Amino acid sequence: MNYKNLVFTILFVAIVFSCAKNPFTGKSTLALVPNSEILPSAFQQYSQFLTENKVIAGTSEAKNVEVVGKKIKAAAEKWLNANGYEGYLKDYQWEYKLVNSKDVNAWCMPGGKIVVYSGILPITKNEAGLATVLGHEVSHALANHGQQRMSAGLLQQLGAAGVGVAVGSKSEQTQQIAMTAYGAATQYGGMLPFSRSHESEADKIGLTLMAIAGYNPEQAVVFWERMAANSSASGKAPAEFASTHPSDATRIADLKELIPQAKAEALKYGVVFK
Repeated sequence: MNYKNLVFTILFVAIVFSCAKNPFTGKSTLALVPNSEILPSAFQQYSQFLTENKVIAGTSEAKNVEVVGKKIKAAAEKWLNANGYEGYLKDYQWEYKLVNSKDVNAWCMPGGKIVVYSGILPITKNEAGLATVLGHEVSHALANHGQQRMSAGLLQQLGAAGVGVAVGSKSEQTQQIAMTAYGAATQYGGMLPFSRSHESEADKIGLTLMAIAGYNPEQAVVFWERMAANSSASGKAPAEFASTHPSDATRIADLKELIPQAKAEALKYGVVFK
């Protein structure tokens, strides 16, 4: 077997045998890097981040982050237990930290390590707004999006190696054109839409989690309307096709359609919204 065939054989085997079904999405997704490797690394990086940044503790805002975070965690566990996935989060080590930063951002690392930047609090405004953010970010971890992106990155590297072999006998100019085209095709045709689909999945899962936690999912739309206004005030956002996030208008429209479904799911757990 020549090197070119070997590369594509490796790609095929990796795709077929390295998939895992996620309970939140119901999809079989790439899992080339196991959580047994990802989580310890994530925990270490999280600890290092906290030592290098100013963590806000003891304030009402910091307590609010922890309270809402724990409610979202409890909602996730409630949903998993009700759907036959007891112990799914046994390796998670949840933490909820507020960090002093002007950045309008928040994130959740694999394994439940959460950071909220103080710069987003004027936009969240209340618990429901914070629940929208935390529900979304926690959902990235629950859906194993980090694992999927790492796996996709590995496949992209293998694919690039395959292209290099395929055009290896061509002129240097032809090789450069082929590699540039491959990079553009995988970025705009694969990686970016892949990331946007993750954002949409996190919106859907997060909406359900905030509803089960007792927060009206209609408030998610109100939050994203505030985010849209903030984005407009701060300058232009990138074109949607070249962004890892859906446009604010797309996101808001999608959330409005998902609200009845989130309320119906919350009703199964005795949560009723007027």
